[in-house]
Amino acid sequence: MSYVGPDFDPPQPRRRRRRALTVAAAALVPGALLGWVMYEAVGDPGDGGGSGTAAVRSSGASSSTTPTDSSTTDDKPPGPTPTPTADSTSAPAASGPLKGKVVVIDPGHNPDNFQHTAEINQKVNIGTNWKECDTTGTSTNDGYTEAEFTLDVAHRLRTLLQRQGATVKFTQDGDRPWGPCVDERARIGNDAHADAVVSIHADGAGAGQRGFHVILPGKVDEGAAHTGPIVAPSRDLGERIAGSFVRVTGSAPSTYVGDGTGLVTRKDLGGLNLSTVPKVFIECGNMRDSKDAAQLTSGAWRQKAARGISEGIVSFLHG
Repeated sequence: MSYVGPDFDPPQPRRRRRRALTVAAAALVPGALLGWVMYEAVGDPGDGGGSGTAAVRSSGASSSTTPTDSSTTDDKPPGPTPTPTADSTSAPAASGPLKGKVVVIDPGHNPDNFQHTAEINQKVNIGTNWKECDTTGTSTNDGYTEAEFTLDVAHRLRTLLQRQGATVKFTQDGDRPWGPCVDERARIGNDAHADAVVSIHADGAGAGQRGFHVILPGKVDEGAAHTGPIVAPSRDLGERIAGSFVRVTGSAPSTYVGDGTGLVTRKDLGGLNLSTVPKVFIECGNMRDSKDAAQLTSGAWRQKAARGISEGIVSFLHG
């Protein structure tokens, strides 16, 4: 996503309190950062997944938890895509460790938002203030859109989670002319009583700024926003996804937000403020950086991204 428009205001300036590119987050949150990382001398994390050294602790979901199907490592989503229906529930696997669990996947933006600027610019209440319904999202310099990216990763992620027995719902599957608005996206997860919700995005920061980050809800108690009960479980979910994402994709945490942790807490996102179930956003990389864009436009890398997110979710739901 670009930090322009709804839910995408610029994050707060970075705090200068940690040594650069050295993370010891497990010491800050004892027992919670399962699967997190310690970076030492990362240098340029580019060239397809990082040239530095990353020491990764197991997140509790090994790489065999959600096996990669060799047929899903190209530029096509795994398997046939069902005929989309708004807010439909995909049929879960007959059995598996996630049987009975509900996961809502929120593919950021909508491929046709750009044709409906009047609708997506209408304001909705996010508890703390009013913001636009949605945005068009960003794109690579070559025109590969964030909306295309998020749907492709979402399809891959759905397949992996269904193999584990989860029931998976989408907030949108390119099956509506625009939206949904950020408040409706939150409501879909709430109404589903989801055990976990993940909103998939890619950022539109400046060239040379690289890496992924996971956005966590801050504590908000204003208007319709009451995030207190979900702050802790959402952090747990986000930390597990971040740890798995590093391990599976080889990508390093963002160089421009999060102080090298890959974790950012925000109180200005309607999709998080209005959620009553554990929810995080993941910015999988920066579409405006050529090295990140090379990853984001690779089907093989998107499969890794889906697997990294999936294994974090599985670890969280296993507890």
